[in-house]
Amino acid sequence: MKILDIIEKKKRGKILSEDEIDFWIKGVTDESIPDYQTSALLMAILLMGMNEEETTNLCKSMINSGDTMDFSDIDGIIADKHSTGGVGDKTSLVLGPLVSSCGLKIAKMSGRGLGHTGGTLDKLESISGFNIFLSEEDFKRQVREIGLAIIGQTGELVPADKKLYALRDVTATVDSIPLISASIMSKKLALGSQTILLDVKYGEGAFMHTVEDAKKLARTMISIGNNLGRNTVAMISDMNSPLGRTIGNALELTEAIEALRGEGQKEFTEFIIDAGEIMLMQGGAYNSKEEARKALRENIKNGAAFEKLLEMVKAQGGDVEEIKDPSKLPKAKYVSEIKAKEGGYISKIHSQKLGRLSMLLGGGREKKDDKINYAVGLVMDVMKGDKVEKGDLLCTVHHDKELSDEWLESLYKSFEFSKDYVEKENIIEEVLK
Repeated sequence: MKILDIIEKKKRGKILSEDEIDFWIKGVTDESIPDYQTSALLMAILLMGMNEEETTNLCKSMINSGDTMDFSDIDGIIADKHSTGGVGDKTSLVLGPLVSSCGLKIAKMSGRGLGHTGGTLDKLESISGFNIFLSEEDFKRQVREIGLAIIGQTGELVPADKKLYALRDVTATVDSIPLISASIMSKKLALGSQTILLDVKYGEGAFMHTVEDAKKLARTMISIGNNLGRNTVAMISDMNSPLGRTIGNALELTEAIEALRGEGQKEFTEFIIDAGEIMLMQGGAYNSKEEARKALRENIKNGAAFEKLLEMVKAQGGDVEEIKDPSKLPKAKYVSEIKAKEGGYISKIHSQKLGRLSMLLGGGREKKDDKINYAVGLVMDVMKGDKVEKGDLLCTVHHDKELSDEWLESLYKSFEFSKDYVEKENIIEEVLK
């Protein structure tokens, strides 16, 4: 078998066999196939596509390129959740403890933020002492004993994905749905979870800009998961506005704590309940959606969900006093209130612009080796559909350096106003199975 023949075959739009895909991925992993030939095949896949069987086989070969985790010796259902990323997305910090408190075990590997999207690991690392690097043995022990662990990705899982992604990034082949799907699902499936909830976001603050593209990506990932024996469901959710009220690491952690204590923003809390219901039904923890929703609300009300967060933080070396009293989390030097220059209904809040503004404060990374300032960011005082008067508070900025006129002007342009009533929209567009 020769890689040149495989490139030629895909270039002509033909279907690659399981053996051909496996030959390629093994060559990527052991570096027997040079980068320039892999780059040529990636471009052929981008242009000609892959069918469902090819995409599943690609994911399977990528999983087999490294280690996999086995949770079969742990009683109960192991569940996982993945978000395609968005501005203000602190969902895992709330959903993990909440769902775990209702009976499922959450074993999650998360990533860091890059650009205008924040990473779950960065938010957790705003807690003093929190350790995201657990050994496989400690990771499994924590899942068994506590029912919840969120850690960084290990170097031994899906090494082929790291090599392919690096090449996709420099060859303009990132935006291929088969390649995106295989990349995401290979990491989820290598982890060994039995159920997976995908939160596929669309809009200006998301990787997929349209609902149609988000659904296409979701359906491809669902087919991979189901074909490889995992119960996989996807939510299609709106990322044209920030999720929740906060953008920035310690600020988002604080909002997550508020949500677990029953003090969260109504829309964000309902989004969490909707997602939690899906996960509990996937795992067979409850017989009906009504029972699942009741349990989720009850565990917020009685403190069980918040206690689960405390258990995880303590187990991973974090300072639980900072969780009990979020005022002890990193704090910015300055807090500035930004007020409306005009009145009307908020017709649009540009999440991508706000995410970039937070990054410029130091709350995100433009390059992978940039350092994060955990304290800085923005707190929204209005949402889409709210009516405001001139002089009303739009948002509060937490910052360590002076805000430039250019930065402030960009902030004002992130909010659009209308004289007419603007209807508030549901965050979740659709649930796909």
